[in-house]
Amino acid sequence: MARVIVDVLPKAEILDPQGQAVARAMGRLGVDGVADVRQGKHFELEVDDTVGDAELEHIAGTLLANPVIEEWVVRRVS
Repeated sequence: MARVIVDVLPKAEILDPQGQAVARAMGRLGVDGVADVRQGKHFELEVDDTVGDAELEHIAGTLLANPVIEEWVVRRVS
């Protein structure tokens, strides 16, 4: 079995109101130095060793992310 991490974030050109709300809250809490926050999704998958990189990309792009407004990174961690 392999462990795979898929991180999904809004594309840079897409407005991220949740990230903006977090950034504003940080300022209200006295946290300085944070210029921008992007909020996304984090998936951890346990997959068979037979599942290839192309299949993982397909899973991420069709099931875990909306390719119109999100980008993703797939990485094997073990």
